[in-house]
Amino acid sequence: MWAPDIYEGSPTPVTAFLSIAPKISISANMSRVSIVASYGGTLQQIFFFCSIASMILGALAAMAQTKVKRPLAHSSIGHVGYIHTGFSCGTIEGIQSLLIGIFIYASMTIDAFAIVPALRQTRVKYIADLGALAKTNPISAMTFSITMFSYAGIPPLAGFCSKFYLFFAALGCGAYFLAPVGVVTSVIGRWAAGRLP
Repeated sequence: MWAPDIYEGSPTPVTAFLSIAPKISISANMSRVSIVASYGGTLQQIFFFCSIASMILGALAAMAQTKVKRPLAHSSIGHVGYIHTGFSCGTIEGIQSLLIGIFIYASMTIDAFAIVPALRQTRVKYIADLGALAKTNPISAMTFSITMFSYAGIPPLAGFCSKFYLFFAALGCGAYFLAPVGVVTSVIGRWAAGRLP
């Protein structure tokens, strides 16, 4: 619940660091644990529940936001759920898809938070202010649009590929409820992230 306020109030480099570094470190540590020692069904169910809760919360909460940084915070919450789909599988394919998802998420987030300071310089704070960006800075507008479409998972962009690998790994390990929930929340997230471009 504190993430959108922190994203909004912090300087952009701090926000980018808070968005990327904890996810990479937690995923790396959990990947190491899951590779070295297999975890039981109880821990797998906890990952399953946390993944679903994070995807639903991130998708639904992003719909009501009006500022530029706040949907990025809720998208970050949702992407934790997508990435932890790999942990829910408990298989090597799940860990491989998790690593691909982390790399693509970090690349998209670095790109998005590299553009946000340029938006602040042009006095863009709310989503409604983005309409004039195509006239004032068309290159930033195009780059930001492509990044947000990738966040939303529009094919053939990288965000779609990472979600495809994660959901395919979930189906491969028998998590037949997790993949459809991920697809539905991804569609809801497309509407929320699609408002930015």
